[in-house]
Amino acid sequence: MNDLSVQEMNQTVILNKGDVASKRAEIKTYFNYTWEQYELLFDVLASDEVFYERPQPLRHPLLFYVGHTATFFVNKLVLGKLLSERINPRFESLFAIGVDEMSWDDLNDAHYEWPQVAEVFAYRDQVKVAVNQVIDEMEITIPIAWESPAWTILMGIEHERIHLETSSVLIRQLDLSLVKSIDAFAPHEADGREAPQNELISVEGGTVELGRQTHEIYGWDNEFGETVYDVASFRASKYLVSNQEFLGFMEAGGYKQNGWWSDEGRSWREYHQADKPEFWRGEAGEYRLRLMTNEIALPMNWPVEICYHEAQAFCNWKSAQSGTSVRMPDEAEYRRLLESAGLDREHHTQSIEANWNLEQGASSVAVDRFAHGAFYDLVGNVWQWNETPIHAFDGFQVHPLYDDFSTPTFDNRHNLIKGGSWISTGNEITLGSRYAFRRHFYQHAGFRYIESDAEVKRDFDIYETDDLVSQYCEFHYGDEVFDVPNFAKAVAQVAMEATSGSIRDHALDMGCSVGRSAFELATQFKSVDALDFSARFIQMGAQMQRAGRIRYERKEQGDLTTFQERTLSAMGLDQPMDHINFMQQDACNMKARFTGYNLVLAANLIDRLSQPVRFLNDIAPRIQAGGHLVIASPYTWMEEFTPKENWLGGFKRDGEPVSTLDGLHTHLDAHFTLTAPPVKLPFVIRETMHKHQHSLSEVTIWKKK
Repeated sequence: MNDLSVQEMNQTVILNKGDVASKRAEIKTYFNYTWEQYELLFDVLASDEVFYERPQPLRHPLLFYVGHTATFFVNKLVLGKLLSERINPRFESLFAIGVDEMSWDDLNDAHYEWPQVAEVFAYRDQVKVAVNQVIDEMEITIPIAWESPAWTILMGIEHERIHLETSSVLIRQLDLSLVKSIDAFAPHEADGREAPQNELISVEGGTVELGRQTHEIYGWDNEFGETVYDVASFRASKYLVSNQEFLGFMEAGGYKQNGWWSDEGRSWREYHQADKPEFWRGEAGEYRLRLMTNEIALPMNWPVEICYHEAQAFCNWKSAQSGTSVRMPDEAEYRRLLESAGLDREHHTQSIEANWNLEQGASSVAVDRFAHGAFYDLVGNVWQWNETPIHAFDGFQVHPLYDDFSTPTFDNRHNLIKGGSWISTGNEITLGSRYAFRRHFYQHAGFRYIESDAEVKRDFDIYETDDLVSQYCEFHYGDEVFDVPNFAKAVAQVAMEATSGSIRDHALDMGCSVGRSAFELATQFKSVDALDFSARFIQMGAQMQRAGRIRYERKEQGDLTTFQERTLSAMGLDQPMDHINFMQQDACNMKARFTGYNLVLAANLIDRLSQPVRFLNDIAPRIQAGGHLVIASPYTWMEEFTPKENWLGGFKRDGEPVSTLDGLHTHLDAHFTLTAPPVKLPFVIRETMHKHQHSLSEVTIWKKK
């Protein structure tokens, strides 16, 4: 594409220097190189049929990820009003929502009709042209901050770079017959040496400050804010744990000794039937290592690649051997390690020699190849598991264009990985990057261990600080104001009264927000699906279900806030609630398995859908004969949410007014009977101590014929 090196092409853009013309050209080059590099990755698939393979049962087939990164650009550019219209609405729905490795997301191939591979790549070509045009025409000011149009472009680029890595892991989990080698992703050649003997090196403690304060380079929202830690002195392993060192744990019965595993780790090991690392093949004495497109004899001096549970079990075994406290470093200790080696700097300001950024080849290398001060591989080679669950720094704010990038992981169940791997590029290899995965998850990740008696914080009090989510937490679970009953509870009661005497097996709360109505329905129904498009909202409902409480920061006035804690028991909902299924879902593109309902509640939903008619048409066959559909809405139609041509009512047709109730009759009467005149339910949304929104929601109850 140009004369820049691979290292330079994979480095994220500096945002506070340069003139507008050169910065526009730099962003355009960065976008196109990333786009082409991502497509090149899929050239390792042996045939078009492989695109429909699912290497992991809780992941989509590989074709999804080809379309997903392009759809992400379109959806964010439309949301940011940088694109006036969609390119392919069907694709931009199909490829929009990925699958986190959350236990409640039960994926099934039968729920999706995947397009042809050529169609998806043709779509990518269209999106590429559109994004280049946006880059050519968008306004740029220096420095580029996160409200800038250019920030949205960079968000899409860095998102695709994340999927470059995660897709390479999925490809690595395919059957070997389904992939082929290409020069662009050729692995490094193993040298056949034994691993060096690991040893512990002392690291002096000190004060560590974490969190980005400026927009010098792109950062995800979880990187911003500030937290200060006092780190005690510790000793850390000179090398990453090698395959050879980990083999010692295995030969000591590491996968069989329950005492070295946490309860969570033991459950994972038994379910996964793990007896060796994920990428090892063969039997003892003849182990091979699966790389992305080939297998080689297990290189003893390469870093082992495992999940957190395996790393933790190794550390517990090591502790038993040494009689000391051995574990992985926490986030602050890892930064202290970088500081001890002078690596607490950005790679683009002073290059750091390491096996990352695709500079050395498409695989790990020996653990004693890249020295960083007294240590090796403090960055690069493989990601390093960390003891710290990802959490919000003080001052954290959600980016409005990607509101569910970080907050769904603030659950004390997603642990940080640090340092980057051989295929980590862009934001992934910046000093402040913070990526986290569930502890059973596989990336190109290994670990190093430390010896320390310092206590590790693994359980963070999660106070929701995002204004909108906190506002809805207060709306659903907070104090009543102006003598107006809690709406989420009241509308659920109306729905349950409507179904009195009917079968109450299966209910759906569509657009459940943060979940209060679902909990109310669960007192009467055998199972409740609670679905919402916002992962942030779903996260709060799931947290309330899991812990029986949520915490959030409530605005009072100006910068003054109070911290609120709400519990199910205080609301009289202290019975078992494990029959609620919280899950992210698009009301206009629901999976086929959501069906067979005796009740569907859609509260304050239809006037926030882009295609309300599609929802109404789709919901009818999902309800059992004699079942009920309860719709509540203030009918506040706005083009911000629903194109005017899609409004159900609130306009004139042929000079005559059309109400939303008229529109509901038009689309529901073929399958439903309105059981009673509409009723008005008031609701109040609290913004601050002295500002509230008071509205009326019209509730209609429809019985399936």
